[in-house]
Formats: sequence, C-alpha cells, structure tokens
Amino acid sequence: MKAFFSLILLAFAATTTFAQIANDNTFEAQINGNKYQTQPRRIRIGNYWWVTANTVKPDKSLRIWLGSYDNKDIIETGTYLIVDADKPDTKENKKKVQDLGKYKGIAVVKYVEETKEPRMEYHVGKSQNNDETISVKMGDNGFLEATFSCTLAGSYWKEKATATVFGGVGRLINKMEDKAITKTTGYDSSIDPEGNGYSRQSKTDAITVTDGAFKLKMN
Repeated sequence: MKAFFSLILLAFAATTTFAQIANDNTFEAQINGNKYQTQPRRIRIGNYWWVTANTVKPDKSLRIWLGSYDNKDIIETGTYLIVDADKPDTKENKKKVQDLGKYKGIAVVKYVEETKEPRMEYHVGKSQNNDETISVKMGDNGFLEATFSCTLAGSYWKEKATATVFGGVGRLINKMEDKAITKTTGYDSSIDPEGNGYSRQSKTDAITVTDGAFKLKMN
C-alpha cells in the first residue's frame, strides 16, 4: 500500500511539474483509416532533428525525419524520398537520390502506439523503401509545411517478464512519469519499446498513413 501511495504521489508530481506548451502547429493524417490529429513538435534525438506528433489515451507517436546527404541542417522546399527507417543511409538510397536529381533528400517515418497500458505492449510501424515521398514547403512565415502518404511495416512488442519482475514498482513509476510528461508537455517520453525491456513478437502487418499533412514553426 505504501509503495502504491508513493506511485500516485510521484505521478501527480510529474503531471503538475510540466505545463502544456501551446503552439500554432498542426498535424493531420489517417492511420489505418482512423483520424489522427495533434500539434507536432520539433525535437533533437541524437544528432538529428525530428518532427514528432503525439497523442495520449492510448499514447501514440508519429515521428518524421528529413535529411540530406550533404549534412545540411536546413530543410529545403522540395520532394524527399521516404526510405527504410532502420537503414536510411545506404549506398542504394544515396545513389537513387543523387542520380534522379528530383529529391532534396531522404525521409524516415516511424509510428508507435501503446496497445496495453501502462506501456506494457506496443504496435510499431516503420517506413520502407517503397518509392514513397514527402512534399515539403518552407514558407516565408517560418512554417515548414508538408504532405505525405506511406505504408509502414508493422510489428508488435511486449514487455519482457524479466523487465516487469525485476523492474518492479520502480519501473512502473518511471512509466507513469513518462506518460505524464507526454500528456502534459506534448513531447513523447520514452515511448519507443526497442532496446527498453521489450521483445518483438512474431506477428507483423502493415500500417497505412494517408492524407498526412503538417505545419510546423521552425523558428
């Protein structure tokens, strides 16, 4: 009972510590035919900038990375080739972009959805080399605007029994805090199951993203 009470207090503290950040950004898409609408953010993960669009109940995150082979950190107006999320910078992708001359760079799309609370199981989708594209426009008002549709390779993930047992109440507290951060700030917090105590299941499928469009303030 004492541990449970502490969990509630920590979850409440996490919720009240972070204030929701309002913005004028917009994101809309149909994911497997269901409307997905939220306010996207721009975040840096490692050395790269990502557009991340998150919702809660259940927790969902759709991330888009736009990049070029000349290491520019500036997004230019034009068409970006959507590539394999796990292997984006292959020689084949680079050759396709450079030889055809119609792409400004490459793009990666990744989708994560919590399918069992609290973050016990996930449905994950990753872009592939399907010759799909994202059309990008940099407006004079400082907004990045983009439209896209793509099909993602879907996989299912489940929390490992060892992670549940040995993580105990501490792991549960961390997950509740992460969920609170995602809810109150609009930024996803530790939502990706890969390498985080989850195992990939044998079931696979396809996740379709259609009529995707977003507008994001860049400065």
